[in-house]
Amino acid sequence: MSSSSGLTFKLHPLVIVNISDHYTRIKAQSGSASPLPRVYGCVIGVQTGRTVEIFNSFELHYDATQNVLDRAFLESKQEQYKKVFPKYDVLGWYSTGSDIQDSDMLIHKALTDINESPVYLLLNPAINHAQKDLPIAIFESELHVIEGVPSLIFVNASYTIETVEAERISVDHVAHIKPSDGSSAATQLAAHLTGMHSAIKMLNSRIRVLHHHLVSIQKGEAPYDHSLLRQVSSLVRRLPAIDSSRFQDDFLMEYNDTLLMTYLATITKCSSTMNELVDKFNTAYDKQNRRGGRSTFI
Repeated sequence: MSSSSGLTFKLHPLVIVNISDHYTRIKAQSGSASPLPRVYGCVIGVQTGRTVEIFNSFELHYDATQNVLDRAFLESKQEQYKKVFPKYDVLGWYSTGSDIQDSDMLIHKALTDINESPVYLLLNPAINHAQKDLPIAIFESELHVIEGVPSLIFVNASYTIETVEAERISVDHVAHIKPSDGSSAATQLAAHLTGMHSAIKMLNSRIRVLHHHLVSIQKGEAPYDHSLLRQVSSLVRRLPAIDSSRFQDDFLMEYNDTLLMTYLATITKCSSTMNELVDKFNTAYDKQNRRGGRSTFI
């Protein structure tokens, strides 16, 4: 069933990368013999009018056996992200799996006190080489009357992938060096650099051909081709723009923004890790005090 809310959803690649990384880590920790795990987290972003733009995500602690969501951990994460991204709000949550589970609605309802209409992003980690679309679905919740009983159900919502320049550079870099056929990262990087070298070599050879033809025209050895000369003139006019001060300013601005985003992401991750470590020490310290111990954690 499709959504009738009329909202427009824009999904950024960073969210997909975060969810994939979360699932891969949990799967590696659980072992290959274990069944495919499900991971849970929140998606954050900005809603402007009827447009919902999902920029980032963070993990959640959820006990699937008792259907209990760790609210303290959620509030702590939300507070940390608010300090770094004050404009981002919790828009909903994400999970992995091939289909919606019965327990998903319980998590969905648990987040309605943060966002009265949260979105649900579902990523299918199963590899399907025949599938051309992204294995991601976004759902909204709508109240429908089923057999005379009002029930909250999930309805599918359409979305588009939205990227900024820094994300395009990062995603392109990961796509070129990530091993996908069992080979090492070094082999993939070597293949990528070899492809770039071949492309530059081909560009150089074509420029030489064009230069030779222009020299022949100038010497009278080849007839004038006004259409070709107009195309060459248009191409040459673009070259000074690359060396202009405006281009350099824009380039440095984009470059600094990319470095700043990487730096902030690293600081956020380190702060989160430190907070979790301190919480573990505090928990252990409290247990020692309750048992009458006098050990001191440094």
